[in-house]
Amino acid sequence: MNNRMTRIMKIAIIGILAIVIFGFVIMGLWNWLMPVLFALPKITFWQALGLFILGKLLFGGFHRHGNGGRHWRRRMRERWERMTPEERERFRQGMGGFCGPAATEPKA
Repeated sequence: MNNRMTRIMKIAIIGILAIVIFGFVIMGLWNWLMPVLFALPKITFWQALGLFILGKLLFGGFHRHGNGGRHWRRRMRERWERMTPEERERFRQGMGGFCGPAATEPKA
């Protein structure tokens, strides 16, 4: 239980530090570029965090990026299992060593 709590505290501290660093980086870049280029006012740290959150909501979202690879592998494995031996051989020849020295069956 103590190890789990320590891990949670480390993750929380790293998350808070990342948010603070992002806020200062965005504020610094804005205050360095925008007033000179577009005659916009300088912003505060909190406004920079607001811009960061707004940008994530509008353009990036807050989804996790790590699941895409597992989903893609699972779909490829399912497609591979549905292929006939002739289709698998045709696929290997079509890849022409693109995926490494030998295109083999996907790992489970």
